Amino acid sequence: MERFFQLLGESMHLSSELRADLADKICIRKVIKGEIIVREGKICDQLFFIKKGALRGFHYHNGKEITSWFGFEDDFGTSTYSFVSQKIGFEIVEAIENSILYVISYIDLYSIYKNHPEFNYVGRILTEKYYIDLMERTLCLQYQSAKENYEQLVVSRPHILQRASLGHIASYLGISQETLSRIRTKK
Repeated sequence: MERFFQLLGESMHLSSELRADLADKICIRKVIKGEIIVREGKICDQLFFIKKGALRGFHYHNGKEITSWFGFEDDFGTSTYSFVSQKIGFEIVEAIENSILYVISYIDLYSIYKNHPEFNYVGRILTEKYYIDLMERTLCLQYQSAKENYEQLVVSRPHILQRASLGHIASYLGISQETLSRIRTKK
């Protein structure tokens, strides 16, 4: 759990009381490749920190899987809309590798925020980071060609190409697997 505290500590000093409270509320969960850890149509009440492995978030549209995000070591993952709003979600979270996760419940996280107001700063910093990532991804999908999006992925997040299936990568880029294959062949 030390790596988790180290990453959080990059934003602010974590008091020993805060660390103890977090350690008390976080549990470790091991999941196997292909395991669904958040289901659509349910309220997501857990936030995951990936110690080891990989997750992806996806949903169905017209019967097709649409991958919205990938998470790897030192990333957080959840069904964001459902977790934050505590409403029924549409996103599914799946382990794409055998993974070890640190898990905190919604109730416990908000208890930490209440009992350690300084920790709200960490929550804000993480929220801003993920919002910026989302906006950059949205703009790329709207204004760049499939080839440009693939080339950007190769440069900015090459580990996705090594660890995710071609089908998941294609749906993440908003293209068919055949189009992805053509783009990769031309490189």
